[in-house]
Parts: sequence; C-alpha cells; structure tokens
Amino acid sequence: MDRPIPRRNPWPRRAAIVVGVAALLLVAYVVARPASQRSLAVEGSRVTTGKVVRGQFDDVIQVRGRVTPLRTTFVDTASGGQVEAILVEDGAMVERGQLLVELSNTALQLDLISREAQITEQLNLLRGLELQQAQSRLEHEREVVEVRYQIKRLTRQLATAKEMVESGASARSEIDDMQDELEYFQHRLRVQTTTRAEADRLQKAQVVQMRAAAEKLEANLAIARKNLDSLKVKAPVSGKLSAFTLEVGQSLAAGDRIAQIDDPERYKVVADIDEFYLSRVDIGQKADYPQGGATYQLEVAKIRPQVQNGQFQVELVFVGEAPAAVRRGQTAQVRLQLGQPSEAVIVPNAAFYNDTGGAWVFVVSSDHSHAVRRNVRLGRRNPQQIEVLDGLSPGEEIVTSPYTNYLDMDRLELTR
Repeated sequence: MDRPIPRRNPWPRRAAIVVGVAALLLVAYVVARPASQRSLAVEGSRVTTGKVVRGQFDDVIQVRGRVTPLRTTFVDTASGGQVEAILVEDGAMVERGQLLVELSNTALQLDLISREAQITEQLNLLRGLELQQAQSRLEHEREVVEVRYQIKRLTRQLATAKEMVESGASARSEIDDMQDELEYFQHRLRVQTTTRAEADRLQKAQVVQMRAAAEKLEANLAIARKNLDSLKVKAPVSGKLSAFTLEVGQSLAAGDRIAQIDDPERYKVVADIDEFYLSRVDIGQKADYPQGGATYQLEVAKIRPQVQNGQFQVELVFVGEAPAAVRRGQTAQVRLQLGQPSEAVIVPNAAFYNDTGGAWVFVVSSDHSHAVRRNVRLGRRNPQQIEVLDGLSPGEEIVTSPYTNYLDMDRLELTR
C-alpha cells in the first residue's frame, strides 16, 4: 500500500549553497587580490595634503655653504731655521712687507761667507790677468817701436852706402850686410805683429771666461744673500693674520707653512651640492643670500667637479654689496638659480618625495574620504615646489606627509 511522502522545504538547502558559494568567492577574492589593493584606515587629521596647481616654477635649489675670505694668502718659509723673534701676534692686521718673524740659520751664514770669499778670489785673479795682459801689451809695443826704429835706420844707412859704393868710396860687402840686417828686422816685425794678434785673441777669450765665472759667482752670491734675507719672514700681502702659532726656539724646515693672511673685507661662499646637479651648475649662475632682512646677490665663480661623499663643491662670490655682518666660518643658506622661471604643473615639495622618489603618490578623493595610490612622473625640484611631468592634473590633491607607514598600501581610508 502506497504511503504519501511529505515534501521537503528547499530553501534551507538553497541558502546553504548560496552561503558556501559566497564564502568561496570571498576567499578567492582575498587570495587573488594583489597587494597593491590593500587599504589602511588613517585618521584624516594625521595626514597633510597639497594642491596640484599650474603656476610658475622657479628652477632653484637651496644649498648650505660656509663663508670664507675671498682671498687667502699662505705664508711659508723659503729657508729653514730656528725661530729667534716673533714680532706680531695671531689675529693681528698686518701690512704688506711687515716683518712677522726672524729666523737664524748658521749654515746659510757660513755659505754666504764662503761665496763672498770665492767671488773676491775670482775678482783678484781677473784683475791680475788684466794687469799681466797690459804689461805684455806694453812690452810688445816697445819691441815694435825698437824694430821699426832699426828698419828706419838701416833703410837710411843702406841708401847712403849705395851712393858710396857707386862712387867707389865703399865696398860692396857692406851693402850686403846692411841688406841682410834690414831683411831680418822686417821679418821680425811681421812675426811680432802676428804673435801679438794671436796673443790678444787668446787673452781676450781668457778674460771673457773669467768674467763669466765671476758673474756666475756673483749670481750665486746674490742667491745666498736672498736666502739669508728670507730668514726675515715678511707679510706678502696686507690683511688679517691667522694660524700663526710659532714659539721662540722652534725649528722650521724649508717650505713649512707658518701662517695665512685673509682678506678682511671681501668674502665668498663655499657650498657643497649634491652630485645630481653637477651637470646643471655652471660658471656665472646667480644665487640669493638672505641675511639680516636683506637679500644679497652672488654668482658661481669656480666649480670643483671632483665628487666626494656624493657631493661636489662650488665657490660663489658676492656681486656688488656684501653683507657687513658676515664672518669667516659662518653658515650660509643660499638659493642657487639653475634656470629661468617657467610655467608648469607643480605640487608642494614635501616629505612624501623622500619615501617614493617621485614615482607615485596618494591622490585624495574630492570628498576627502580616501586616497588612492597612483603612479606619476615628477621632474625638477626646488625647496618649495616639484614639477609634475605626468600623472596629475591641476585641481587634484595629494597626500604630502610622510609615506613611511603606507609604502605597501594602495588605498588610504581617511576617517574623521
């Protein structure tokens, strides 16, 4: 006999199926969701924001420098010695040529005495040679005079003898003797003249050599005297003496640096700049230096391109008036102009840049309820502004406070 089977209610089973499917979908969503989609609830009062605007971008950077004298002259010892007397104090104002310190050096003094003796001996030899040559020249002149006299006498006697021979009053042999004697003296005159010319040439060459040697000795003597004079160290320029810490009795070697003299009125700023800007800094670029309520103008005068610890160094000199209160070693905050101002989309330069490197930002929604991560491309920076190249539009707003706690987040829920 058939028995009727009661119909079961299908809704509990359907509900269980729906709940299971929903649970599976939720698990799949959580598992498959990328990390970039993770969100974090943050109190809105704990973040700061900034507007994306279109405006003028000032292509400047702020650098820290130190004030140094425009010109520093170093004082070194030309010759070594022992400090005998110190005539000025460290920090004093000195004039060019003013005596700073006196040194003593026995070796230099003995060397000067030796050179003076050598030059005296050489000069005496030169004078002796000149006297000898003068005497030889006088002896030659006497000899020439005597030979010429004999030639003249024999010429006259020979003429007379020829007349007497022609008249038969004298023998022919007398004429021959006179003729031989006359030829002898004529030949002797020629030899004497040639000998004298050769002697004069050799003596002149000898005198030239001795005078050259004497001049060289005199030059060496002048150097020795200059070395001795250098023991009296004088100020090469006028200015303020510093780093002058000598003591009486102290021994110094040649070339030791004993002081420096600074220009007391003109200064420059030496600044260290990040190597990122090396290609953008050039000679003649302008800079501003705010000091005492006024702004002073500088320009880049020298660039040292050697990079150390990620920085290179530049020297900036004041253009026109310099601040009166500036002092050596003072720290200076300088705004260096890298380029001309230009129209650009800009955002505030804030702490977020240090965390993202300008690769992405959190863009705030119009109702300030949340902020979404977005990839961007940022360009030039100055102390207040960052240039936007791509990814942001004027009117939008970004989170500018540090992203340290949000680096793995894609969305910030801004709670009130």
